[in-house]
Amino acid sequence: MKLKTMILIGAAILGMVMVGRVEAQTATRLYQQMSPTEQANFVEAQAAGIARQISGGEYQFTTAFEMEIQKSIDHYTRRIGNNGGDIPGKGDARHVFERGRAVAPTLIAAFKARSVSALIGLYLPLIESEYLNNPRANSMGAVGMFQFLPATGKRYGLTRPELLSVEKSADAAARYIADSISKFADDPMKEALALLAYNRGGENTTRDLELVLDDQNRQCSICALTAARAKLDQNFQEENVYYVPRFFAAAIVGENPQAFGLQMQPLSSFERRQ
Repeated sequence: MKLKTMILIGAAILGMVMVGRVEAQTATRLYQQMSPTEQANFVEAQAAGIARQISGGEYQFTTAFEMEIQKSIDHYTRRIGNNGGDIPGKGDARHVFERGRAVAPTLIAAFKARSVSALIGLYLPLIESEYLNNPRANSMGAVGMFQFLPATGKRYGLTRPELLSVEKSADAAARYIADSISKFADDPMKEALALLAYNRGGENTTRDLELVLDDQNRQCSICALTAARAKLDQNFQEENVYYVPRFFAAAIVGENPQAFGLQMQPLSSFERRQ
């Protein structure tokens, strides 16, 4: 082998080793310890990975939308080990992910059975209820882990008591998401729109898209809706606009728990063994 060739090979191997060391250092450092630039790069890469898993394709997120995801991630990280007890929305996030681990096998099975991404099944109830199967109706009348309204539950064949069955409500939620994905089938971000529709309603989401989309922003419809929040109604501005970023944030934390100081495996690893 010629000396020049040997030198080139040696340099390439050294370069691979150095890259591996950098990746290992990044992997072992907590998100909370990263620089702002490193955090932004981490969020960009992880959001793209979650998108691929739920869609089987590539999402073209804008930087502004990734920043919305990062804001939600920062909200979760501030709650990890905050000594806040188990108060929904405020308490120690470790309690939330422990509950998620307990119900993960049921959620994964229900959504896979309906050919919907298991990640949607895992993290939809986190942002809806933090995995609390609450029998008391909220201000809108929604109950259970998936926060179904009785009328919506009835549409999917659930009686009021069945809204509190995790297995049955998970199946109904999977069917709802599957129907919404079909509704937005022509959009490259149909899964994200299905998530938004779960919170906002399908007809409202369709109307919003007609108002906001144009040839310049169509590639990332969820980004376009988020950017145009001021054109949409108050409910969108105060609640719906945060829903999909929160989903991606929850999935990024739950699928990379040790990067955030959570001593557990990714929630998707707790699949029920056949």
